[in-house]
Amino acid sequence: MTGATPARGHRLAFERLTKVYGDTIAVDEVTLTIEPGTFFSLLGPSGSGKTTVLMILAGFTKPTSGCVLLDGRSINDVPPEKRNFGMVFQGYALFPHQTVGENVAFPLAVRGINRAERARRVAAALDLVQLSALRDRYPKQISGGQQQRVALARALVFEPSVILLDEPLSALDRKLRMSLQWELRDLHRRLGKTFICVTHDQEEALSMSDEIAIIKGGRIIQKGNPTELYERPVSHFVADFLGENNFFEGSVIATDTTGFDYAVGSMRFRQHGAAGISGHGDKVLIALRSNKLTAQTTDPSKPCNRIEGRIRQWSYRGGELSLKVETAIGMISVGQPTWPVPLAPEIGKHVWVVWSPAATVAISDDRKMF
Repeated sequence: MTGATPARGHRLAFERLTKVYGDTIAVDEVTLTIEPGTFFSLLGPSGSGKTTVLMILAGFTKPTSGCVLLDGRSINDVPPEKRNFGMVFQGYALFPHQTVGENVAFPLAVRGINRAERARRVAAALDLVQLSALRDRYPKQISGGQQQRVALARALVFEPSVILLDEPLSALDRKLRMSLQWELRDLHRRLGKTFICVTHDQEEALSMSDEIAIIKGGRIIQKGNPTELYERPVSHFVADFLGENNFFEGSVIATDTTGFDYAVGSMRFRQHGAAGISGHGDKVLIALRSNKLTAQTTDPSKPCNRIEGRIRQWSYRGGELSLKVETAIGMISVGQPTWPVPLAPEIGKHVWVVWSPAATVAISDDRKMF
């Protein structure tokens, strides 16, 4: 942990990993590879199967079928204590009767590490998470954020092959979560180890991860880097789960080399890019993020997608003004910066909702699959 060169991470893979409880398929033939040194997040709602995957990886749960591979070798039959994985739990799981230093030293003590070496490693781990000054305090004497860093130091102190994080920041308030997201990301870069994080928090996953797998119903719906997932969701579920989107159901009325035109009701719009579109008459589901729209009081002069409407609701959210605009194709959500002020919102106010043809993405309609 103290060397200048980050440790090399380890490659993890799941091959058709399945876990069945009675009639419930918690994990459904999950296959994916996590490259060495990656900060990888499993992201999904409650009950999606993400925690079951993590418990199988940690060795606490046996898969019904399929295989977990570490650097190409199966670890299905390796007990948890032999996998050399560090784990940070959602509730910290610190021993209240032990000091910070004693908590961090615990994994070393159970491994039979001698006292002098334990002291050296504990000092290095606490220095890594910037808690050296709190070594002699008890968990109840430090903040929630500090307790989480103690838990992280305890997971790192025995120099594990892989770090597993189970909803690591969910018990913290928003400001502290954001601060620790930066710290975790920086720690990952310095260590060079493979981190696997399970979370239901979209912002947390997007801000910390190199790669994310979105899981629903025990299956991986989409995998990619944060930008790919946010900007190019493949389905209604992914688009709806990652931030606020508007969805338009329409039909293709013209195509060319740069994109296609589509009709929603009596309105005609343009989209750049035509992946998955075969031609005239295709039914299409369009996703459009609320923060890629603008509401303005004048009809735009340059070519763009636009529709008239009236403000029916609005809310001030500090950095963003959120609007609900009633239009001929339904209610449209608009989110735009509050500075510089784009317009003075009033209920009933007439506006034009405007967006670029490059702002939308055609997605698959998986609403009946779950």
